[in-house]
Amino acid sequence: MSIDPRVALSSLTTALEEHLIAASNRRGDGDPSVEAAFFAVADAFEVYEDALYEAYNEVTPLQIFDDEDEDEESDADEDLEILED
Repeated sequence: MSIDPRVALSSLTTALEEHLIAASNRRGDGDPSVEAAFFAVADAFEVYEDALYEAYNEVTPLQIFDDEDEDEESDADEDLEILED
């Protein structure tokens, strides 16, 4: 079942607005409402990206990074530091 890209975009916009509200009301590091809003944005973005691609064979210039991507980047940075020494 395909989703209309406009509907997916509306959901993404709503998720971004909710993330802003959660961030502005943050109650310290690791606030579960901010974390939940963060993941809601990531999920809504993926749905939008899929809908956009399915409807128009197009993508955005944005990318979602997860912990695995950060670990790989960290490893690459460490390798670079070793080479520079």
